[in-house]
Amino acid sequence: MWKNPLQISVNLSPVQFRYGDLPTLVHTVLLESGLSPARLEFEITEGVLINDASRALSILRRLKGLGLKIAMDDFGTGYASLSSLQSFPFDKIKIDRSFISKVHSNQQSAAIVRAVIGLSKALDIPIIAEGVETESEREFLRNEGCREIQGYLVGRPQPIASYLHLTSGFSTSELNPARFG
Repeated sequence: MWKNPLQISVNLSPVQFRYGDLPTLVHTVLLESGLSPARLEFEITEGVLINDASRALSILRRLKGLGLKIAMDDFGTGYASLSSLQSFPFDKIKIDRSFISKVHSNQQSAAIVRAVIGLSKALDIPIIAEGVETESEREFLRNEGCREIQGYLVGRPQPIASYLHLTSGFSTSELNPARFG
């Protein structure tokens, strides 16, 4: 069982939307693991919506209907960013690191980051900046109103065993990443 209220984020690929019944699999895993759906967030890229948007949107609605959150990952790098935001009520927008890493060296990147932050505020969708590696990037984002970041500045990826003390009772044997593959 999951004792502490940790948020779990899982990246989904377009392939996972093409084959099988993803919502049923997720529902089964939630029941077996005891994880509250409110603590699970799926991150998708715009590529999920490109090949068969109506099928992908149907799957996303079913997943959201289970009570989990859906985040638009790598925002701004795909072909349909704005229409994607209009088609589905995303719970979060994640600004791609390719823009963050250039906020001080490229005026266009800085303008795009500002615009995406402004868009998230106007749509009342939380935003997170990916790939933040320097204090100056964090300061730029803070000054622009972005309050959530991820990247090497705040922590590097670690094996799941490094987090066992946070989960109080969750063991690595209960985690089976292949189930989502």
